[in-house]
Amino acid sequence: MNLGFLTMIVFLPALAAAVITILSGRISAQTVKVMGLGASVLALMLAATLPSGFIPGAGFQFVESADWIPTLGISYKVGVDGISLLMVLLTTFLVPLALLTAWGGPTKNEKGLTISMLFLETAMLGVFVSLDLFLFYMFWEASLIPMFFIIGVWGGARRIHATLKFFLFTMAGSVLMLVALISLALLNRQNTGVLTFDYTLLQATRGGFAVKWLFWAFFAAFAVKIPTLPFHTWLPDAHTEAPTAGSVILAGVLLKMGGYGMIRFCAGLFPSVALEYRLALALLGIAGIIYGALMVLVQKDLKRLVAYTSVSHMGFVVAGLASFTVAGMGGGVLQMVSHGLATGALFAVVGMLYERVHTRELSAYGGISRVMPQFSWLFLVVTLASMGFPGTSGFISEFMVLLGLWKLQPLLAALAVPGVVLAAVYMLMMFRTLMQGPVKKGLEHLAPLEGREVFVLAVLAAGVIIIGVWPGPWIELIQGDILRIIGGAGGPG
Repeated sequence: MNLGFLTMIVFLPALAAAVITILSGRISAQTVKVMGLGASVLALMLAATLPSGFIPGAGFQFVESADWIPTLGISYKVGVDGISLLMVLLTTFLVPLALLTAWGGPTKNEKGLTISMLFLETAMLGVFVSLDLFLFYMFWEASLIPMFFIIGVWGGARRIHATLKFFLFTMAGSVLMLVALISLALLNRQNTGVLTFDYTLLQATRGGFAVKWLFWAFFAAFAVKIPTLPFHTWLPDAHTEAPTAGSVILAGVLLKMGGYGMIRFCAGLFPSVALEYRLALALLGIAGIIYGALMVLVQKDLKRLVAYTSVSHMGFVVAGLASFTVAGMGGGVLQMVSHGLATGALFAVVGMLYERVHTRELSAYGGISRVMPQFSWLFLVVTLASMGFPGTSGFISEFMVLLGLWKLQPLLAALAVPGVVLAAVYMLMMFRTLMQGPVKKGLEHLAPLEGREVFVLAVLAAGVIIIGVWPGPWIELIQGDILRIIGGAGGPG
């Protein structure tokens, strides 16, 4: 048994949630929120120490393992490479901010929301560090339960419909994943005589035509979570009905589980298959970029509008990862981080406006910059990041994706460019509608931002700028691992 620091980071939020659950009858809602925020901040502080001892490009590090079900070849094994480390940092960074967005006015069962968010954090962290496929699946499924309750209990008027749609779509993908990972383990036993779910051992599995079916089963499971066409229809409903904290985490982290699974499993376990089908998958990602952008242009509900921007921006992730080039895959990973920060901030903005105006209809807004100038400046930074403006994280990630597509096939880059143009159109239109022009009736005396709200937006805005002007360390963190994946298929990069 070899358990330590990484395990502590993963299970700290769940441990805090268990303690809060036990004490919830004897402590106030305010105390619960303080404890939940404190636990999430502590997890962030611990995760922030990982890069200091991490060697980029050296494979999986901080590996911890213990026997779990040895007769079935199942173990508890966790570790991080540059890609998963970046996802761990993103998760621990966003959860405290999401909890702060829920700190405001009274809500039903505040204790339950905090507990659910903490359990969800452990499940998401577990997904990103698992090096055993069965363990990965357990954490993957565990993430559905708290999000089910976050939307179903604290969501909007149509929360039951949205919750069931979210659950059914993701469960269908999960069934495919379960069949695929069991089949992969059995195929490996057929080849080697050893039954194992160890990720590093399964990377050597060969099976001819069978691995193609496994590749597509894994891809379908992750395509639902991203989501990409045609599996995207659950996302707008889930985002629209989820509470602000749920939307921030859904956009910021949960969707990234699909992108992470695509690069870790589809490309990492079946690199030759990913190389073979990269043109078709890149086209699928580009279709998502254009479709999502066009849908944004016709939305009247502010939250639904932001939800469709996720469909478009996550299309860049799919296209970049599918390109199977160093630039494209690196851009896809960075796009996951950029989207998590920028779109998480957009959903926080929508929540802040809704708390004050109690409507999400675009037609009800206008001239807010005259009433809340501080808010408008922070919103502008997030808007620029979402449209890929130079100097923000959105620019460097989308530029790298386009470069990767150009290396694969120049026509693909040309097809994706309209998505960048449309993003500038719809983001600037949204900013103009909300912030500029005469002040709409009823908005003359909006309450100024609270300190916690300023902090949330300022930190997220700082994140997109830091990555945008200083992308080198983030690219270096993941580049070696991407080269290893590409090398596994003999890809040109």
